[in-house]
Amino acid sequence: MEDLGAVPWPPEPIRTGRLVLREPEGRDREAFIELLASPEVHTYLGGPRPRDELEREIPGAPGRWPGSFAVDLDGAMIGQILLRRAPGHHRPAAAGKVDLGYLFLPRAWGRGYAAEACTAALDWFAGVLPGEPVVLATQTANARSMRLAAKLGFTEVERFEAWGAEQWLGMWSPGTPSG
Repeated sequence: MEDLGAVPWPPEPIRTGRLVLREPEGRDREAFIELLASPEVHTYLGGPRPRDELEREIPGAPGRWPGSFAVDLDGAMIGQILLRRAPGHHRPAAAGKVDLGYLFLPRAWGRGYAAEACTAALDWFAGVLPGEPVVLATQTANARSMRLAAKLGFTEVERFEAWGAEQWLGMWSPGTPSG
């Protein structure tokens, strides 16, 4: 993955009605491990990683690179938003475009936090890289992710088979209503 180019990083924390999107910090390490080791979080992402392996490999301040936001609720990380450029994306329509990814702890599901955080991240992105589209890929079987993509204003570009399942690729352009 390439970074976001000349985007100043990290930005000032992004505040929404309930959340703060900020640069990951050392205090987020346990939440990152929980995200990556969670069978629920990784149902559609190839399965969780072993917790002991993550404990050894995850650095003290994980996820610190341009485009990686910790999603904070009341001082604790509940998820991560990723905006990263995918120059070698396996789908030609997505190659070189910025890809939106998100992971939330199961205890944060069903409360609208993902929509709120993704909307804020897309608004920030549209401000720093005006006119650039964003892509999102998810399994069609992931009903929650499909609903979120529609709510954010992503429109279908194509469906394809990968990793033994039907995948969906959508695109969002600045000016597309999100949230």
